[in-house]
Amino acid sequence: MKQNRNKRLMILMVTLATALTALTSLTTGAPGVAGVAGVAGVAGVASDWPQWRGPGRDGMSRETGLLKQWPATGPAQLWSITGLGEGYGSMAVIGERVYVQGTRGEASVIYSLNRADGRIVWSAALGPKVKEGRGNGPRSTPTIDGDKVYVLTENGDLACLKASDGGRLWNKNILKEFGGENPYWLISESPLIDGDRLFVSPGGRGAGIVALDKLTGKKIWAAKDLSDSAGYSSSIVADISGIRTVMNFTSKAAVGVRASDGKLMWSYRRAANGTANCATPVYSDNKVFFTSNYDTGGALLALSPENGEIRSREIYFTRDMMNHHGGVVLVNGYLYGFSNSILTCIEFNTGKKMWSHRSVGKGAISYADGMLYLMGEDNTVGLADATPEGYREKGRFQIADQGYHSWAHPVISGGRLYIRNQGMLTSYDVRAK
Repeated sequence: MKQNRNKRLMILMVTLATALTALTSLTTGAPGVAGVAGVAGVAGVASDWPQWRGPGRDGMSRETGLLKQWPATGPAQLWSITGLGEGYGSMAVIGERVYVQGTRGEASVIYSLNRADGRIVWSAALGPKVKEGRGNGPRSTPTIDGDKVYVLTENGDLACLKASDGGRLWNKNILKEFGGENPYWLISESPLIDGDRLFVSPGGRGAGIVALDKLTGKKIWAAKDLSDSAGYSSSIVADISGIRTVMNFTSKAAVGVRASDGKLMWSYRRAANGTANCATPVYSDNKVFFTSNYDTGGALLALSPENGEIRSREIYFTRDMMNHHGGVVLVNGYLYGFSNSILTCIEFNTGKKMWSHRSVGKGAISYADGMLYLMGEDNTVGLADATPEGYREKGRFQIADQGYHSWAHPVISGGRLYIRNQGMLTSYDVRAK
């Protein structure tokens, strides 16, 4: 009898373990997005926003059940904090924590906040704060990978920390190690994690992009054929016909390097300008879109294999999408973003302009549940339908002026909208009631 009870207990335990494993596979973000461009190697729920521009590094949230119309005063505010110092970086949100960069005194700092109330759980100084006329402090967003957080400052200080308490695992300065120069408006890149590697763009000679071991920070390769100085963009990565490819905007060109060894496979200059290339590229179906402002435009490139490499070919060039640093999102075959100061929709595959509207003025854009979340640089937050049929606004509200433009990209995670403006961060409830 005792043996039978033990046997039944063992069967029950195995069954429960199997069920738990299945449940975990359904709720983790990583398995569902394997192969998507720019996905960090993080296991989290679908509502997590673990890095720059979200789980797919494309400005897209996978959440549903969100408001389709805001009240006249905007969505309900859950909490608001001040004291983050200075900076333009966006947020990473995973589990019960929000990670954001800022300043404290003369230091460039990362803060870990409690998602429920915004309380600071821990903070860590990473290096000296850099002062710049358009706004001091960091411009980057932390990248969360499992139990680690990777962060890059405006001065090139790169660190791997424990996500639980900010304990430092390794650090280095990428400008000093790879001979790069800080761009005029300071480093604005957010680190990319892919598998066991971390990618950043120091912009040194023979080191336009480098791959590091994410556990140790040691160099795996530097792109010896790429010596462009750094732009203000962040890399994405994708499998193209079986060839893992890292793509980014340098100060001179849109580029693609082979992820395995850093081989420069293509460089395209027409979409770049000589002042500031900022927008993160958008990849889909063996095509990638790059866009910049300063009277330039955007281009869609076809990517195809050739002798173990990937070659690019221009499909079209358009002046209907001249995006500065607010980014573009791709929704159901259409690109949405601010062209100069005008919110614009174009067809991804053809470049055909569908509509344009002044909306909230020049700003940044994110997407969730059929809606465009718009952060105007003059402190207006807006909501609009993501449709090629025309601009349909569904609400707007104002946030407090902090003395500089509102340039941090909005984040949607766990039914909440996060808006950062310099030292202030506010959480709003955007769940449908």
